[in-house]
Amino acid sequence: PGRATFWTTSAETGVVSRARRGLRFAEEGPMAQYGKSSYWDERYTKDPEAFDWYQRYTGIQELIQKYVKKDANILMAGCGNSRLSEDMLDDGYTTIANVDISRVVIDAMAQKYADKQALTWQQMNVCALDFGDESFDAVIAKGLMDAILCGEGSTANVAKMCMEVSRVLKPSGVFVIVSYGVPENRMQYLEIDDYAWSVTSHTVPKPTVSASAAGGDTKDANAVHYVYVCTKGGTNDEG
Repeated sequence: PGRATFWTTSAETGVVSRARRGLRFAEEGPMAQYGKSSYWDERYTKDPEAFDWYQRYTGIQELIQKYVKKDANILMAGCGNSRLSEDMLDDGYTTIANVDISRVVIDAMAQKYADKQALTWQQMNVCALDFGDESFDAVIAKGLMDAILCGEGSTANVAKMCMEVSRVLKPSGVFVIVSYGVPENRMQYLEIDDYAWSVTSHTVPKPTVSASAAGGDTKDANAVHYVYVCTKGGTNDEG
């Protein structure tokens, strides 16, 4: 799609001041930089403060709980320095492997959560995962697909990511994608027979839009984020 803004709230205050400081994929220089590990290493070095793209856990909690069991073996793909894994651990999830292309952020997060044995941290490219087949019950990627689509070779790299996620998912496992991209665009990347999954789409209000305001207009791309749930083996649906 065209240039689109990535909005999120800051961790505690519910404002978008940090987003307005330049934390927007499409308006922060050449979009291709978001596909490069060097960009993320530099970014996390300069700005190590925890930051969540799009949504905090509370915004997607209901959908996560619907599709992912508390005892599931979970892969957090493109984890960055988000609090999502920590928040899910606090909510009762027990095993979350976190991977990111940035060595800087992985080292920082491993140190920050050294006392949380349920959380593991590995530098890894989601297009070439170093995990065995059928290793995970669920893979969660918040903002990752959109970042890859900003980079060079975007279509091929999204396909590599999807093939790898399908490979490491157990039968009936789920791939949960949080994105700003509308179904008319994103479904073409996801509804591929080779991935052996079905796709269900959901909407959640953006943190800057009240649930009541968005509730009457969930098709408004300016008011919602999209959550795509790819279930390994299943039927396509919309939620």
